[in-house]
Amino acid sequence: MAENNLLSRLDGIEARFEEVSTLITDPSVIADMKRYVRLTKEYKDLEKLTKATREYRKLVDNIKEAREVLESENDEELRAMAKEELDEATDRMPQMEEEIKLLLIPADPEDGKNAIVEIRGGTGGDEAAIFAGDLYKMYVKYCESKGWNVAVTSFNEGTAGGFKEIVFSVTGEGVYGILKYESGVHRVQRVPATETQGRVHTSAATVAVLPEAEEFDVEINEGEIKWDTFRSGGAGGQNVNKVESGVRLRYMWRNPNSGETEEILIECTETRDQPKNKERALSRLRTFIYDKEHQKYIDDIASRRKTMVSTGDRSAKIRTYNYPQGRITDHRINYTIYNLSAFMDGDIQDCIDHLIVAENAEKLKESEL
Repeated sequence: MAENNLLSRLDGIEARFEEVSTLITDPSVIADMKRYVRLTKEYKDLEKLTKATREYRKLVDNIKEAREVLESENDEELRAMAKEELDEATDRMPQMEEEIKLLLIPADPEDGKNAIVEIRGGTGGDEAAIFAGDLYKMYVKYCESKGWNVAVTSFNEGTAGGFKEIVFSVTGEGVYGILKYESGVHRVQRVPATETQGRVHTSAATVAVLPEAEEFDVEINEGEIKWDTFRSGGAGGQNVNKVESGVRLRYMWRNPNSGETEEILIECTETRDQPKNKERALSRLRTFIYDKEHQKYIDDIASRRKTMVSTGDRSAKIRTYNYPQGRITDHRINYTIYNLSAFMDGDIQDCIDHLIVAENAEKLKESEL
């Protein structure tokens, strides 16, 4: 029986949950930050699975007891109650099985992290930069609707508006696991503001979503960092010109995958507070190195997937925004809707939900659950 096969997979789940529950209160574990973070993440995952497991076992027992009553009892009232309980448990069983199968699939360890998002104007010149700015506004509105915090790290404005490049961090609950689906090339088809003949142009912008590295993810010798300070440019009044609040970080890093040494250069002018800019530059450095060191991990995942819903591949065209038709099409799952105005206003959750469902279907197929 399928349920027996699933129950055999659930053996030991509750015992491990109790073990981890004890471990995360152990002072020696709490003192080891890497282990403590790993175990608390496991605790959260096991807590959901244990709750589902207990409900599933109860359903199995209820079905068994109800069938026994129907086989042995002649009392019509007891038989009616048993039949009702059997029908309810039988109806609930497929839903619980799907829920448990998804919980049994190993989660991407990056999913719970905050994210660094980089948007760059691609082909299309000024129009591409304007579109990159539109995407940034779209993500800001979406993040606000989720209660997430957005902080711009650096940007380079386009000559006609928008951004040639903008980098920002997003902090909140499970940010990377949701925003990772946005990585790739976003294509726009519309009449640019600079077009005098009314012709539709096609432009593009690239979006890269990276898991934000935490301090204990990456080994950095801060003594080898070279810091420069400079006066920030742009709007902000006289204070911007007089105070050297901008910071520039230089760090020589050896790539463990290639063995080559390269210089990393990062600038941060986000705030007028130099220590805060240093802190954010360090955060970007950790994330940059983390991303480089985990590229092999991302490539391995991509090579195992056939239909590629979320891969980290920044060169794949993932979505088209067609303004004349008011249409959004996500090419990975053949998802098309005609509410472009609302979509650009941050209403992107339905599309992300469809991507999550598609990826979960892939995972279930791969795991043969």
